[in-house]
Amino acid sequence: MPTDLRTPFCDLVGITAPVVQAPIGGPCVPALAAAVSEAGGLGTLAASWDDPDALRGRIRHLAALTSAPFAVNLILDRPQEERLSACLEEGVRIISTFWGDPAPLTARIHRAGALHLHTVSCAREAREAVDAGVDAVVAQGWEAGGHLWGRTATLPLVPAVVDAVAPVPVVAAGGIADGRGLAAALALGADAAWIGTRFLLSEEAATADAYRQALIEARETDTVEGILFDKGWHAPHRAVRNSTAQAWELAGRPLPGQERPGEADILGHLPDGTPVERYADVAPTRGTTGQAEAMALYAGQAVGLVGRTRPAGEIVRTLVDEAARALRRFS
Repeated sequence: MPTDLRTPFCDLVGITAPVVQAPIGGPCVPALAAAVSEAGGLGTLAASWDDPDALRGRIRHLAALTSAPFAVNLILDRPQEERLSACLEEGVRIISTFWGDPAPLTARIHRAGALHLHTVSCAREAREAVDAGVDAVVAQGWEAGGHLWGRTATLPLVPAVVDAVAPVPVVAAGGIADGRGLAAALALGADAAWIGTRFLLSEEAATADAYRQALIEARETDTVEGILFDKGWHAPHRAVRNSTAQAWELAGRPLPGQERPGEADILGHLPDGTPVERYADVAPTRGTTGQAEAMALYAGQAVGLVGRTRPAGEIVRTLVDEAARALRRFS
């Protein structure tokens, strides 16, 4: 692994590659996070909806797969005390948070000897997070896939956040899927890139086959942003434009609570038998039955760059090698 891309964030969290695997929902399994961490990046578990006991099991599984650092992500629009306790008691040393005020959790995270990363959407929010004591901030641009906290694009957002919180490390998120994007993020002053869509096509991710195919075929213009897949979490997001999204757009993008095409449809079932309604916020995972193509296929605008399925470790190494080559062009 090249060492010339090591940054203060890498030193802070104990990694060698400035690549953070984003918490990509259901497809984000321990095998994926472990593979990213083993390759020198920072693997992450998405845990916001987990039963706390089940979360303990997932953390133990991940810890058995790698001795390298990894993170657990929690969304703060719902109570997370039990899940945070599970994480800290199981020895998780990097907690990332999103969608709320990090201040009530930071001191507790630090008392456990852990680091606190928090996702922000503007420079003001970044300063407030740093004033609360967070150790690094993730600046999420509007190009990102999944749920969107702000509406500013990555290119203007990242340098504004860097200037606002220096020397606290900043991780750039949104629209980054290859080494050129990683190089651009570093050139903007970020210390690492937060990458989700690319890892959905990793071999280790539990991404449903129909979801994978949609990602492979999608172009950079093939995502839709709004409040569409809202059953479970009423929040703006970005996903691949699929049959559900197309029907919704043709109907005039009706708001939740208004009549939407196929509102009462059951599209299929998750591997555990849970039914998936049309407009549910659940992404299809490996083993999902039914019309997985019509479910929430979260992806960012960089989806046109993701290409094919590859091992997660190879993705990390390729990102770093490509970024190093891109930066050497101007050295």
